[in-house]
Amino acid sequence: MDKAIKDFAKQFAWKPQIKNEEKLKPFGQVVVGGMGGSHLSADLLSALDVEIPVTIHRNYGLPFLTEAQRNETLYIASSYSGNTEETIDFAKTAYERGLNLAVLAVGGKLIEFAEKNEIPRIILPDTGIQPRSALGFSLLALIMLLGNKKLAKELAGLSTKLDPKALEMKGKELAKKLSGSVPVIYASDKNTSVAYNWKIKLNETGKIPSFYNVFPELNHNEMTGFDRAGKTKSLSDKFIFIFLSDDADHPQNRKRFEVTKKLYEDRGIKVLSYPLSGSNRSEKVFSSLLLADWTAYHTALMYGVEAEQVPMVEEFKKLIS
Repeated sequence: MDKAIKDFAKQFAWKPQIKNEEKLKPFGQVVVGGMGGSHLSADLLSALDVEIPVTIHRNYGLPFLTEAQRNETLYIASSYSGNTEETIDFAKTAYERGLNLAVLAVGGKLIEFAEKNEIPRIILPDTGIQPRSALGFSLLALIMLLGNKKLAKELAGLSTKLDPKALEMKGKELAKKLSGSVPVIYASDKNTSVAYNWKIKLNETGKIPSFYNVFPELNHNEMTGFDRAGKTKSLSDKFIFIFLSDDADHPQNRKRFEVTKKLYEDRGIKVLSYPLSGSNRSEKVFSSLLLADWTAYHTALMYGVEAEQVPMVEEFKKLIS
């Protein structure tokens, strides 16, 4: 896992190629079908200011769309392993209905299905890393299918701009601060996917409970659950909050970060601030996610658990097969 983090920036030097590209039809919106780490890159599209509407489908089958909407939609089946049953069902359903379909995977049944039926596809590099660690590869593949050359160029620059090793000590220090606590990640609605990725990394790599929420919605509900009073005081003792502020947030949301922080601290609740920083949008997002990677990795070391594998997921798959 530590090697995957250190080598992460190198992913952005990869140049994806679309096989059977000529079969892609024009589209005005996108539906990405994927589970777990295989949809994390699609989640990030909104944080990276991609203007085309993108829907994430985390289930079997397809989401409901009208006939007119289906005719202007590109359906992308994303499964890093190529063997995720929900995503295979998504792809087969889209193909059977004659919809505009593309596939992303390193191989497996999904690529076999795409090759057999000459479906447009991008084969991701098979480097042996976990799906959550392959965000660069899968995001570049998505951007290639979307035809966003401007963002593709910006992301390519991350191969030299990002310095994963420089963030390790900061992540190690944060892991120590989280010791014995359950992290809750807060960000603005615009950065929902960044907060969600932090949570996933702490769950899968750190093997600890972790949760997330976003401003301004959390000020209308979740916040009140931490108004420690009487017999409820002890319930929040295990929680620690990580605020991922962003200077591009709406001014009122920036104010909400500060006021919420004060309200929590006044009630004895621990709050840590880690603002997003970087020279452009993609550098902001991925610098923050690299910090999350190191934090999760050192959290696993601190608790003496294995960082890379997800044995509970594998156990679950066997039980439902």
